Amino acid sequence: MPLFSVVVINWNGKHFLETCLSALRNQRFRDFETILVDNGSGDGSVDFVGQRFPEVRVVALKQNVGFASGNIAGYEAASGEWIVLLNNDTEVDAGWLEALYQATQTYPTAGTLACKMLFFDERSKIDSCGFDLTGTGTTIDLGRGEANGSAWSEGRNVFGACGGAVAYRSSMLKAIGFFDPDYFMTFEDLDLSFRAQLAGYECVFVPGAVVYHCYRGTMTKYPARQVYFSQRNIEYAYLKNMPLSLILRYLPQRILYEFGSAIYFTRMGVGGAFFKAKLDAIRALPKLLAKRREIQKSRRISNAQLHLMLRGYCLGSKATKFWSAWRRPVEASVQNHTPPSE
Repeated sequence: MPLFSVVVINWNGKHFLETCLSALRNQRFRDFETILVDNGSGDGSVDFVGQRFPEVRVVALKQNVGFASGNIAGYEAASGEWIVLLNNDTEVDAGWLEALYQATQTYPTAGTLACKMLFFDERSKIDSCGFDLTGTGTTIDLGRGEANGSAWSEGRNVFGACGGAVAYRSSMLKAIGFFDPDYFMTFEDLDLSFRAQLAGYECVFVPGAVVYHCYRGTMTKYPARQVYFSQRNIEYAYLKNMPLSLILRYLPQRILYEFGSAIYFTRMGVGGAFFKAKLDAIRALPKLLAKRREIQKSRRISNAQLHLMLRGYCLGSKATKFWSAWRRPVEASVQNHTPPSE
């Protein structure tokens, strides 16, 4: 049993794989396996990996099942004590797994380890150091656009980790479950992070686990599809996980968020995708409520403890941050998710 099982999802990303898999081959820490899940690529990715990287185990799917289900296939094939997810459009530092290993020793009770993601073409600038959650259910990408300096040189607790570069403790996943396949793509990492926090598992940012990410590297050509999945799935995560008392507490801000989002996406020309996403979330309510009952029944932290973790923004001096928070859904899918199809 290796310590780490590194799962890489690929869909027609052959042009990324030489850089991504070579960096894994050059890791100083060696107690790991690499599993590449191919989502029905038609660009020769599977043959390329078999010839160029024979040490990589390939799980070849017949069709593109999305980011969530693709990672589930990798998880089911993995045997490591930690399941490490990595986007194919990345290059990891040679000490990446070594830093994650050291974090497992420093934080023995952590359930999730968030990596430091830097922009591939601007390696002194931060892409993501994990994310925090607001009371309205939106996420705030930590460090985004900031210089890679002292402010992000120390480990810290964060609410969740970007699914493009993250380590999950296998025992935690057995207890709370892995990605929800109903998400297909986008915000499945938020949902899992939320469930982990409710169950009492900490998420720790590991500054030494450096990953260079090709921002927009896996972006689809169809923005309406991205808006649809992000706006539907953010409702899924909120309705499944947020305690009722906190939903009621933040209801005015949530209504403002929905109203502002509707205006924003309509002006972008993707209002149809936005409204379809919300309608489909309503249609899924019976299924979501059934999942919610199981999640809330097994949670270990109180509403007060969760409330302390939330980042609450209001209008006024913090209006800019509030609006930037609700804009994240339209950008989320270009950060760390494989698009469904063209």
